[in-house]
Amino acid sequence: MNYNPRVINIVTDKQAYLELQKIDCDTTGISIMSPKAVFKTIKLEQVPAKEANLLKQTFLAKGGEVAVSRGTANLSVDYSDVLICATLKQYRLALSQLKIQPWGLPKLAFSVEKLLNNQELFPIRNFSWLDKKLSIRSNRTIIMGILNVTPDSFSDGGRYSKIELALKHAQEMINHGADIIDIGAESTRPYAGAEKITAEQEMERLLPILEHLVASSSVPISVDTYKASVAHEALKLGAHMINDVWGLQKDLEMASVIAKFNVPVVIMHNQAGTHYSRDIMSHMCEFLQQSIEIGIAAGIESDKFIVDPGIGFGKTPEQNLYVMSKLEQLKSLGCPILLGTSRKRFIGEVLDLPTDERVEGTGATVVLGITKGVNIVRVHDVKAIARLAKMTDAMMRSESND
Repeated sequence: MNYNPRVINIVTDKQAYLELQKIDCDTTGISIMSPKAVFKTIKLEQVPAKEANLLKQTFLAKGGEVAVSRGTANLSVDYSDVLICATLKQYRLALSQLKIQPWGLPKLAFSVEKLLNNQELFPIRNFSWLDKKLSIRSNRTIIMGILNVTPDSFSDGGRYSKIELALKHAQEMINHGADIIDIGAESTRPYAGAEKITAEQEMERLLPILEHLVASSSVPISVDTYKASVAHEALKLGAHMINDVWGLQKDLEMASVIAKFNVPVVIMHNQAGTHYSRDIMSHMCEFLQQSIEIGIAAGIESDKFIVDPGIGFGKTPEQNLYVMSKLEQLKSLGCPILLGTSRKRFIGEVLDLPTDERVEGTGATVVLGITKGVNIVRVHDVKAIARLAKMTDAMMRSESND
């Protein structure tokens, strides 16, 4: 007899529930067994040694595993990074006990619990303005079309700096499937010596086109700027969201502007230079969490944040490839994820192709991103990428083929 053995990849409680349901498991048994079918490995950094020891004992008692650095057991080190390896059931049992333990363990338990919830729950959002609406749902990737009105953009500089051409291109992208148009008036290309311009120069380029675009567009308009004064004037004209490549950390007035207009904001990871003293994903998650905290302190609502790993910014091509392979870690932040890889240098280096021949490479990054939890993709080639995203959604966002 052929028993047809195969590995079932189960990463969420919902997936476990459905697989148990498929084999006609008893209803009571499903609720008991589904948390046992999902295994998660969680990394914690710089846990005080005495807390790490008690953490390890607690998880071992519940059937889980915890790895700590040498020297933790005898307290010869002050801190240790920690790897917890456990099923969802073991996490729930251990975390409930840690919440009543001393030192910082209750706070640690709540942070791990929040992380697990963020991994399980899709970040559904309903953004609504006076004239537009945008919904982020689990069954469809949002397409953000790029409209550069700069003379020196790395991909299409100077092509759409006139009002008529910009409006025509925006409408073409909408016709091809763009859900958002992202307009930028200053090139932020990190490797090609982009010209730095003043806020006044940026507004001179941006605002005349933006005014017409807001009036004519059937989809929300995002403005790509890191300057608070530019964002303020753009939002006054009716822009619907801001895309800040410095994640509220370059112009410290930006968060207050976002809060004043109560709009969504894309916060991107960035830094000057490409050196990282620790794992780049650790740095990225900490940076983005800090951006969220800056925004909340200024009055931005927690459901208004969209996070962006900043592919191509403060990263070498090799680092970009590494980040692409770890994108799912951003789900720990509990926000929708935007991915902007379109035509970028790391694609050109891998494929040895010029900017205008990188659509297939861009498509590969988009497909991988969707499989890792990306919700929005920012692209130049809207028609091709919208089709790729739609097909990938049909495969990846479906829970059943019944």
